Amino acid sequence: MTGITIGVLCLETSFTKIPGHIRSPSTFDFPVRYQVVPGATPERVVSQADPRLLDPFIAAARELEAAGVAAITGACGFLVLFQQQLADAVGVPLYASSLIQLPMVHRMLRSDRTVGLLVARKRSLTSRHLAAIGAESVPVCVAGMDDQPEFREVMLEGRRVELDADRLGREVMTEVDQLARDHPEMGALVIECTDLVPFAHAIQARIGLPVFDIVTLTQMVHRSLARRPFAPPAA
Repeated sequence: MTGITIGVLCLETSFTKIPGHIRSPSTFDFPVRYQVVPGATPERVVSQADPRLLDPFIAAARELEAAGVAAITGACGFLVLFQQQLADAVGVPLYASSLIQLPMVHRMLRSDRTVGLLVARKRSLTSRHLAAIGAESVPVCVAGMDDQPEFREVMLEGRRVELDADRLGREVMTEVDQLARDHPEMGALVIECTDLVPFAHAIQARIGLPVFDIVTLTQMVHRSLARRPFAPPAA
């Protein structure tokens, strides 16, 4: 499976990427190629949803395709707004956001269950983002990280490049605990923000529910592109 490379459209960020982050070399056991999009800061992508970034993202996706990647993903879930335009711009599978899993996750659950979303900035998640992947009617409950100081200062505002992972982990669990208390009907969680995936194991241990994110999606896509023959049954 090592010959199949996944491309990643990256924001302009400089903070430490810890294991589990899509931009950490240790996260995957297959090749990943990164392409930073000039000017794509968290402020412009998450807070402003700046439509002027579409063309630079398309250019970066085409560069990745020309470099030979077998599929392309993104390093920010709010890129879901560009999902169709980006997919139309290249000839390889492109999934811009972990949120693309939302309709699938909803269909897995009982009809009285909601899908939890853990996002970078709660106020930035709009009906447009959900409609971009046909999830406007999916019942969701949402927690955002924008009021948590470590996340806000390092990830959203870029004030520091040194990440205190332990502090961020505590902030994540604070939001997840509150979400679970407020929504006992939650049946699964989708992590929108790639920066929070390193804590997926701890989140699942706390809430005892299926947890989906950009890493689970990328692993699935890679496996779909690198199928191997099944071993014959033992004699």
